[in-house]
Amino acid sequence: MNNNTLGVIFASDNESHLNDLTLHRTTASLPFAGRYRLIDFVLSNFVNANITTIGIVAKNNYNSLMDHIRMGRDWNLNRKNSGIVVFPPFVLNSSHDIYKGAIEALYSLRNFLVNSKEEYVVISNSNIAFNIDFDDVEAFHLEKGADITVLTHRTEEINPRKYVVSVDKNDRITDLRYPIASDPEEQLADLNIYYIKKDLLLSLIDNAYAHGAYDFEKEIIQKELDNLYIMSYEVKSYVAVIDRIPVYFKHSMELLDPNIRNELFYSNSTILTKVKDSKPTKYMEGAVVKNSMIADGCEIDGTVENSILFRSVKVQKGAVVKNSIIMENGIIMENAKINYVISDKNVIVQSGRELSGFESYPIVIVKGKVV
Repeated sequence: MNNNTLGVIFASDNESHLNDLTLHRTTASLPFAGRYRLIDFVLSNFVNANITTIGIVAKNNYNSLMDHIRMGRDWNLNRKNSGIVVFPPFVLNSSHDIYKGAIEALYSLRNFLVNSKEEYVVISNSNIAFNIDFDDVEAFHLEKGADITVLTHRTEEINPRKYVVSVDKNDRITDLRYPIASDPEEQLADLNIYYIKKDLLLSLIDNAYAHGAYDFEKEIIQKELDNLYIMSYEVKSYVAVIDRIPVYFKHSMELLDPNIRNELFYSNSTILTKVKDSKPTKYMEGAVVKNSMIADGCEIDGTVENSILFRSVKVQKGAVVKNSIIMENGIIMENAKINYVISDKNVIVQSGRELSGFESYPIVIVKGKVV
């Protein structure tokens, strides 16, 4: 892009559906894939398309997010002009009420939008792992003469909270709706990523806010289908929308497939994250590791199969970790056995303990617990 687009990222969404994993953090800072956070993907996609003015809309539990992004140094966004701005979770600076929806949040960013030099805005949730070229999105938007371009993807992961769309032969969206039981299994779903001219966005937000609306999809996208030229840009590469615990587990485990892993991290450009200086992982003489992703700084003296270990995890002698996700600084002590478990940061599984969930319903151990 020619640096004519600014980005807005919503850091919080689906916390209530991600349960124990978001008790102490926002969705944006949820660890993923061994050493990343979910916000890394949208941030990297923006930066790779030369989108360098980025507003992040916070809501709650965002201390870990602030620690992770460090004002954007690892994405080359710590600069005098443009860069990252994090906005507090209030509708207005003088208010202490947390915003109800995206319309109120965007209205609170009005001065940021008005004062920016960019002509276009791309709005995105932060719970999406993907690797796309926003230059292509811009080209599509301009070629189609669109008022709003909605990024979509085909998926079977449909739930009552996810909007699905219908399009005509020219990719114009003709319907935006919640799914119903009679819909086919695989559908074209809204990714909650929107490309729009800034002046049009401000006009739509001002009008919607003045009428007490707060749901962006319902009150703007859905309501304006007949009045505006709203197009669907279908993302056909790998996309993971993390909105529930089983989905988080499923997409994490998919990354053990090198083809999927390469598509997500290297198909378009590199996904960036916070750099940490960690020592190499140490494999003891008795270690057995099969089909797993192991981050830096780990110490393995037991068995690890079909699992993802974040930084500085310790698997002690005789311990067995299968089909599990162990986040940073986790310790699986001697002769403990876990299977289908998601273990948050700083968790200790004591010697001899056995924990086993199911692929469709893994056990989640909250941050800092000793079990």
